[in-house]
Amino acid sequence: MSSSDPNAGDQNAYTHDRSGASRDETAYGPNSKDLPDYLPPRRSGDGWTLGSDGQKHWGLNGAAGLMLLDPEQGILMQHRALWSVEGGTWGFPGGARDLGESAIDAAVRESFEEAGVPDSTAEGIEILETYVLDLGDWSYTTVIARTLRHFEPVINDPESIELAWVPIDRLTDLELHPGVAASLPALVELLRPHL
Repeated sequence: MSSSDPNAGDQNAYTHDRSGASRDETAYGPNSKDLPDYLPPRRSGDGWTLGSDGQKHWGLNGAAGLMLLDPEQGILMQHRALWSVEGGTWGFPGGARDLGESAIDAAVRESFEEAGVPDSTAEGIEILETYVLDLGDWSYTTVIARTLRHFEPVINDPESIELAWVPIDRLTDLELHPGVAASLPALVELLRPHL
């Protein structure tokens, strides 16, 4: 587990906003319900779309997340910042897919950006399965993977309150993101042959 301190992982508590002025970014930390104004520039997939289910979904090109297993510690979980979609719940690191980006590449990129999952090229993980929630005009892909070496996750951006390795049988003890909660039984079944 990295830390329960909401500001842990901040490499530099002071940053430059878009105007170049320095300020204390902890005022906009993950426990704030205000969207931080120092987030990186928007990517091609960032934005809301309306799904065929009538709900708003993040990711103009769909979204993807990484369900990463460390055989000795469990599943890497992200306690989502309060200002994020379903803030305050637990889910897998992930986010919007860029235009033309595969779901696997998006899940690996987002997990590296948010949690330092072991490297941006996915050489430190083995992809096991994928699970797709397909709403026709929007989809969310959960990439199920196993780490090939132990690492400690690192909060790299303001999207996390906490990162933790959670034993599989304890996942339902967490307040899960509704999408994760709904898909968890199917995800665990896909993971089971790889345990």
